This record gives sequence, structure tokens and C-alpha cells, in this order.
Amino acid sequence: MKFIGTRGTDEKKSFSEVILNPAAPNGGLFVPEKLPKIDERFIIRYYDDRDETTYRHIARGILKLFKIDIDKDLIEEALYTYLRNFDDPEVVPVVKVKRDLSVAELWHGPTRAFKDMALQPFGVILSDLAKKRDENYLIMAATSGDTGPATLKTFENRENIKVVCIYPHEGTSEVQKLQMVTTDAKNEKVLGILGDFDDAQTTLKALLKDEDFRKTLDEEGIKLSAANSVNFGRIIFQIIYHFWSYLKLLENGEVLLGQKFDVIIPSGNFGNALGAYYAKRMGLPIDKIVIASNKNNVLYELIKFGRYDLRDKKLIKTISPAMDILKSSNVERMIFDKFGEERTKELMTSLEENGYFELTKEELAKIQEDFDADFATDGECEEIIRRYANKENYLMDPHTATAIKAYEYLKEKGKLNNYVVAYSTAEWTKFAPSIYYALTGEDVNREIAELEEQTISDKDAIAYIETHYDVKAPDMIRELFEKDIVNENIINKNAIKDEIIKFIKS
Repeated sequence: MKFIGTRGTDEKKSFSEVILNPAAPNGGLFVPEKLPKIDERFIIRYYDDRDETTYRHIARGILKLFKIDIDKDLIEEALYTYLRNFDDPEVVPVVKVKRDLSVAELWHGPTRAFKDMALQPFGVILSDLAKKRDENYLIMAATSGDTGPATLKTFENRENIKVVCIYPHEGTSEVQKLQMVTTDAKNEKVLGILGDFDDAQTTLKALLKDEDFRKTLDEEGIKLSAANSVNFGRIIFQIIYHFWSYLKLLENGEVLLGQKFDVIIPSGNFGNALGAYYAKRMGLPIDKIVIASNKNNVLYELIKFGRYDLRDKKLIKTISPAMDILKSSNVERMIFDKFGEERTKELMTSLEENGYFELTKEELAKIQEDFDADFATDGECEEIIRRYANKENYLMDPHTATAIKAYEYLKEKGKLNNYVVAYSTAEWTKFAPSIYYALTGEDVNREIAELEEQTISDKDAIAYIETHYDVKAPDMIRELFEKDIVNENIINKNAIKDEIIKFIKS
């Protein structure tokens, strides 16, 4: 399979080239020239072998469809991370919560967030490619809280790799921050910036295109790559679990073969949603892909009204910080698939230069064929968390709560007519104070200023929840509170480039 750029490209690239060098020409993103197709026979083959079908088995089958230029043995090594580093034998448990609702839990990996689903195998493949080519790579990751820890974990102490992780200093949970600043791998640098995630992501994308920066890297014998979902090496692994969820629905008798189902995805950078969209385009019988947002609801406005408007818009801090994003990179890939190269360039140029673009009515209708959207306030998320913990015996994090709120609202409005899979993107332990306040009701109608002055620590919140809700935090979370902070660097966003250059020269 070959890959092309969303804004035009002089030549087609292989998967290995794209994963190592994710910056497409003209500021675009790489996408498959053509998506592979499946039919019911593909699903039947795995369903009939369900006693033998594991997550690794279906992942192997999906990757084979893409015909990527990666050795079979390396693919096996990458997929082995699902067996070695995840604490549930199914990798992604699909848990029935209501009569017509199951939750697919994507957070059973080493950093307790869905980013492990892609970054665990991704790290193995990229590192091996670099080593075999005898090349040294700088991997940059901008994070709103989950990509950073997952990137640091997958690349820690790997040969031929250096990692720089950029996060908003006051824009993550305490656990997310501890997962980054306690890393002591010599090949990794963590930078907390005085800004938000969009500042971090904008800087990363600018550095990928910065010729002076690349020249400095060349002089040091270092090539540049990225671990964010701008890298299609991430996206390909985010397609797989949608197929897995459908197989589990079939196995559990929730749907019949060929019957459509809906998915609801908490969305910040749109990578998870793009994975569902590609899975649908490949032939998986997904009906609606529902985008669940928090109050930073730019994706809601795009899907409901056809406009992406960042003018006079400021990022709002919420209790679901991994979704506190205004610039959703992967929207570009969906727009390219819908409307082609020229329209993509036109819309993205308008967004970059004017902070705004608007679709035609016909274009909006095409997007709404596949997508619907909803958003939730912090108060609505807290009410969902409290009610489901107490009445449904299901404990969830604030990001998952946005998806459950969308499920309830759109069901009530008659917009969801199929069985629903909602995706849970993080374990409750990563946002324990918010869960504590939701469960105790201590923070009803709190203002954001009060949210920033929370009085309970993550450690104490975890202890309370464990005591009162018969759950246990995993050891990798408990151990964070005993580790030394060894990698904390707080800088102005304008100093990122200089700090990275110092690190690679050290």
C-alpha cells in the first residue's frame, strides 16, 4: 500500500517511510492512497474461529489488509505488546452497561489510557526500523495528558531514539504529570510549557516543517519523527479495536451478522473517530459515529453546523483535560477523504490563515451521513459519573462520561437507533480528584476557578474511591506517588526549539 499527502505530494510513500517521516508536503498529512475493503466473509472467518480469535489475531488480519512493508516477524513482536503489557486477556474488554449499550475499555495498557493501544506496537516498529537502518531519530510528542506518558513508556531506553515530550504545565491531571516527570530514561526529555495543548501541538507541527531546525538535526546525525496522531503509524492501530468491538457484540449476541451499530467516541484530536471512520469505509457496518466533546466543542460545531471557527475562541479548562483541544489535526484526513485534495487545501489554508472555515450545505450533509455530535458540561459529566457508579455499578472517568451523556441525550432524541458501543479512553485513576468530587457531590456547580483550587490530592482521592467503591488502583499508578521527580522542566513556549536543540547536543 502507498500513501499520499492530503495537500498534494510529488511521490507516493510506503508505510515505513511514512512512520519514520510523518510530515507530508505542503503542511498536509499522509493518508492511504486507497483503503482496503472487507466483506461479511472477513468477519465470518474471525467469528467462526472465535474460540481462537484474540485481539492480536484480528490486529494481524487488519494489518495484513493494508499490505504494509513491515516484516512479519516485526509485526508479531509489535503485537506481542498486547499480551505482555496489558492487564486484561482480551486487551479491550467490551462491557455491557445497559440493555443497548456496551463500553469498550481502551485503557488496560501500561499508562492506563487509550494511547497505549497504538503507541505500544508503534514504538516497537519505529525503533526497529531506526536500528536496522542505523539511523538516529528524535521523536517529538505534544500531549494534552495521555499521548505523553504513552510515548515515554514505549520508547524508554530504546536504542537510536531520543524523545521530547511537550505538555501544558497546568493542563494535565496530577497522575498524568507524574507519569511524565518521574521518567528517568536517559533518552527522554519532558518539557512543561506555559501555554495550552494547542500551543504545544502548533509548535510541534511547525518544527516538523522548520528547515533551520532540520538542518541542526542533520548536523547531529538525527532525523525527525513524531508520535502524535499526525503519524499514520498511530492511526492504523486505532482502526483495529472497532473491528474487535463488533466481533464481541456478535459473540455476545447483541447484534446479528451484518446488523449496523453506532459508536460514540470522546474526541479531542479526532484520531479515535478517524479510526472508526476508516473502519466504516473499509466495510465495518457502523451506522453513526458520534463525536462527544466537552465545552471545547469545536468538533460539535463542525458536525452540527459545518463551521470550524477559532476566532475569539479561548481554550476552556475542564475536568476532561485530554479533550481540551481546539485544533483537531485529524479532521483534515476526514475532509480529504470526503472532498479531495483541492478543497482540503482551501479549507485548511483558511483555518490556518483566518482561524475559520465553513462547509457548504452539500458538504455538511455528506459529513452528517456518517457523523453526529454532542457535548457535555462538567456538571453533566459529574452527574453521569455519580449515577452510573451508584446505580449501574460502573465507574468511569470524565472523558468516558461525555460519551455516556451523548448516548443518553441522542437516544432520547431518537437519533440512535442501533446497539451502541461507547469508547472509554482512560481509567478513573488518572482523574481521581474529579471522580471523588463527582461521587461525593462536594463540587456541584463549582466554577472553574474553584476546580483549579481542588483540596484533595490524587493519592487521597484514589484511597477514598478504593474504600467506598470496591475498586483497586493498579500498581503502576500507586507507585507514581513514591517516585522522585527527575524530569521536570517548565519553560515558555517560545523556548521549546532551543531546549530541544540543547537536549540533542547533550
